[in-house]
Amino acid sequence: MFIDHFGACSYLKVKIFKHLTIASLTLGTKMATTICFIIWVLFITDTVWTRSVRQVYEASDPEDWMVHDFHCPRECFCPPSFPTALYCENRGLKEIPAVPSRIWYLYLENNLIETIPEKPFENATQLRWINLNKNKITNYGIEKGALSQLKKLLFLFLEDNELEEVPSPLPRSLEQLQLARNKVSRIPQGTFSNLENLTLLDLQHNKLLDNAFQRDTFKGLKNLMQLNMAKNSLRNMPPRLPANTMQLFLDNNSIEGIPENYFNVIPKVAFLRLNHNKLSDAGLPSSGFNVSSILDLQLSHNQLTKVPKISAHLQHLHLDHNKIKNVNVSVICPTTPITLPAEHDSFSYGPHLRYLRLDGNEIKPPVPMDLMICFRLLQAVII
Repeated sequence: MFIDHFGACSYLKVKIFKHLTIASLTLGTKMATTICFIIWVLFITDTVWTRSVRQVYEASDPEDWMVHDFHCPRECFCPPSFPTALYCENRGLKEIPAVPSRIWYLYLENNLIETIPEKPFENATQLRWINLNKNKITNYGIEKGALSQLKKLLFLFLEDNELEEVPSPLPRSLEQLQLARNKVSRIPQGTFSNLENLTLLDLQHNKLLDNAFQRDTFKGLKNLMQLNMAKNSLRNMPPRLPANTMQLFLDNNSIEGIPENYFNVIPKVAFLRLNHNKLSDAGLPSSGFNVSSILDLQLSHNQLTKVPKISAHLQHLHLDHNKIKNVNVSVICPTTPITLPAEHDSFSYGPHLRYLRLDGNEIKPPVPMDLMICFRLLQAVII
């Protein structure tokens, strides 16, 4: 049962692999390069997902288990083959049962729980993983100190609850915080100030407005790599993001523009999703998306009439369902040269674009020949 839950990591790899290998028109034979890129993507994703999972998988010394009380709350299931897990999901529970001291993994999803008091966790000093998805938890129901006392907690799942603000205080050890599909509209000042170990923050499908953010909202998140704020009500890009952010997901908001030099603050961003917003040509920086760190750029379902400037390092570009009428290759073809090692051919070291999606615009085939001349590594173009 435990392995099935952690199978989410494998599922994520498969999902990303399928997404990146869609092709409607094969244009080349550089498959080895594409495979290298896919492996790199999976590595980056695993950096977020498995940096802590490796720690979570570390089992206690079996000799230590012998000194623990193997008491199991009657409302739950304790598998004899996995004594550090407590399964209490799908049982109609209204309260959290007392958690035995040996437990590392606690599953309480899909119940009727409204509160998180301190008492059930007073002996649970080894907890690494808590899943409280699909309950009825409110901010008022979380006792102050109930979560922050869990000094070894790495993963906290509170999706599909009734939260109106990001809960605080949280344990300094936390590495992943999942708050999707709540009613979060506020982030209290200082909420993230001590969470320097957090690598993933998921706030998608909440009620965040621009006024939810201050310039120091994300201060303290020194190691954050993935930030998901898709499906909120943002009109502007969130301010002063953590410098180590590599994956930024802002789909399905109402964002109209991107400030000049916005990406200077997040020099490592590699995956940027802004699908289903209100971006126009006038709302983009003068340099467009000519940012060397960006490898995957998704701008589908916006209001662009021109292909924006891009970096020579970009590998995947999604521009479908905009208002683009033509492709001016002389404007979009990257001019920044990529350093060419003496022992390699120039064909392999031109612009790196391999996948281009332009369907749902006003462009008609055929593919312009100068597009192919500029982007010689293109393997798929969808028009």
